[in-house]
Amino acid sequence: MDINFNKNEDHNKLLVSDLRQKLTTVKLGGGKSRIEKHHAKGKMTARERIDYLLDDKSEHVEIGAFAGENMYKEHGGCPSGGVVVKIGYVKGKQCIVVANDATVKAGAWFPITAKKNLRAQEIAIENKLPIIYLVDSAGVYLPMQDEIFPDKEHFGRIFRNNAVMSSMGITQISAIMGSCVAGGAYLPIMSDEALIVDKTGSIFLAGSYLVKAAIGESIDNETLGGATTHCEISGVTDYKAKDDKDALDTIKNIVGKIGDFEKAGYHRIKSVEPEANPEDIYGIIPHARSDQYDMYEVIKRIVDNSEFDEYKAGYGKTIITAYARIDGWAVGIVANQRTLVKTKKGEMQFGGVIYNDSADKATRFIANCNQKKIPLVFLQDVTGFMVGSKSEHGGIIKDGAKMVNAVSNSVVPKFTIIVGNSYGAGNYAMCGKAYDPRLIVAWPSAELAVMSGNSAAKVLLQIEKASLEKQGEKITPKKEEELYNKIKDRYDKQASPYYGAARLWTDAIIDPIDTRKWISMGIEAANHAPIEKKFNLGVIQV
Repeated sequence: MDINFNKNEDHNKLLVSDLRQKLTTVKLGGGKSRIEKHHAKGKMTARERIDYLLDDKSEHVEIGAFAGENMYKEHGGCPSGGVVVKIGYVKGKQCIVVANDATVKAGAWFPITAKKNLRAQEIAIENKLPIIYLVDSAGVYLPMQDEIFPDKEHFGRIFRNNAVMSSMGITQISAIMGSCVAGGAYLPIMSDEALIVDKTGSIFLAGSYLVKAAIGESIDNETLGGATTHCEISGVTDYKAKDDKDALDTIKNIVGKIGDFEKAGYHRIKSVEPEANPEDIYGIIPHARSDQYDMYEVIKRIVDNSEFDEYKAGYGKTIITAYARIDGWAVGIVANQRTLVKTKKGEMQFGGVIYNDSADKATRFIANCNQKKIPLVFLQDVTGFMVGSKSEHGGIIKDGAKMVNAVSNSVVPKFTIIVGNSYGAGNYAMCGKAYDPRLIVAWPSAELAVMSGNSAAKVLLQIEKASLEKQGEKITPKKEEELYNKIKDRYDKQASPYYGAARLWTDAIIDPIDTRKWISMGIEAANHAPIEKKFNLGVIQV
């Protein structure tokens, strides 16, 4: 191993250590004191409920753990968006579980909470996965009601999705394990089956205080909408549970009896671990963003037996296209090569840049994978498309558009791993969030932005200088450096993978070693949903 490998390894292991520390903090939700108060009521926390529900020692992945990170500071914050979402196994069946975290503002819904719930439902709809809601929420966070109530991607879309999923035959099960009020009361009752925990669970359109104010009736919440009321009088709920564990055991029993599903038919054989050590990834990914590395070496540490069949190996070398297997599943890999490459004409091409030939190759490969019903895996480390007169005269816009067209119209499931840079239109062509990947995750080494902080700062500095000079201010070299650093610091913060994860631009930030698990579980989920339409590129400029 060379000195650069060791430096890279130290740097990336520190990033992963930082990731683990941040996750440890996030998992505390509203904090230890609120968890203790929650336990004092005889209730489990959201994470404890999910852990109890999922099969012991089974794999799972968490969606949106960093949702809301460093957002809503003026409102006291909203760790994990006040809701925990995991894909895991209940009685051997893959499900997605959504649990309100009542230690965070009593489980109230912030704007990011709605976005995260909608993302969970989107995953369930795309993959036809059973979805389980563990409800414990005070409803909409009223100080921010204007950002969560009326729009298409706001709170009400949740119930619309409940109805759509029901019509699609997607199993929905809800357990009312705490408060469930106002509009939020529709979510569990629009599910196929609803459970309620005695004494701690309650559901009503208006609580006792509002009832008193609205119609003058005096009544306590338990009589108004507790377990006995809804299981024995109104018939709104289907099962009464004595406590949280009893409710979760009932859900396990229900899920355990669900029949088998129609398969999409993605090809899988026995899994083989990579021959090359996956932990070498820490030493391969450079600590400096501009440094080159060989993406082939990364691929060897992700795919089964470190084997792959490369498509058009000698053409369009800044994108690698290859067939391989990950945890036994057949996949098509589209990856940005990050080393300088030489064309047959002897010309050098920059790594991480998409050229005409590489865009053309990727388009053809994506079409092939769609024809063969092979899921696609995108490994992003891209700075964008090549610019300049030669590329423009060669029709880079046309070739780039063809690639974006192929990604957009792809009907096989797509999975995106942001390894390093994810800049500009390169993010789009390599299946960024806007292009409907079934799952999209980032490594701690990732950056998402229109361009690098260095490039953006140089552009914005010129604009800032011109503006100040127009106002008569003299810009000294020292002042220019201060302006540059200020702009770059702001831009770097926004390019951080945590900034993107907080806003759900990605589903998670993961340890690179977990990449195989995420892709495998993602394809397993996608296998629940047979492809219902044909791949069609539509109108493209040939």
